[in-house]
Amino acid sequence: MEDVPPPSCPIPRWQLLKQELKNVGPEEFDRLRAAAEPGTVIDVRNAREFAEFHLEGARNINYLGSDFLEQMEALDPDKTYLVYCRSGRRSVRACTLMKNAGLKNLIHLDGGINAYTP
Repeated sequence: MEDVPPPSCPIPRWQLLKQELKNVGPEEFDRLRAAAEPGTVIDVRNAREFAEFHLEGARNINYLGSDFLEQMEALDPDKTYLVYCRSGRRSVRACTLMKNAGLKNLIHLDGGINAYTP
């Protein structure tokens, strides 16, 4: 019998997960961020990336950090959170974990902070 590779998914998993989120562009994200409660804009990049640049008013919860789940569980499930990263991949995954943990009011910056530059 001939070795046949398993079928591959034509759409990357993170893009499938993204379809389940409320995705907005930079203009809408900034409008919502201006009215957001303190502590509800979340940058899920690492501390070095956050220190180099972050959106005003953002707090850093590193998606790849060892304490991400603990920090996420401490969030108020009744609040709305605006979540971003550099390109959108980590924030899609972070939002998916947050959603699965009971945080239903999530707004994802489509394309991450890279979406701000043409």
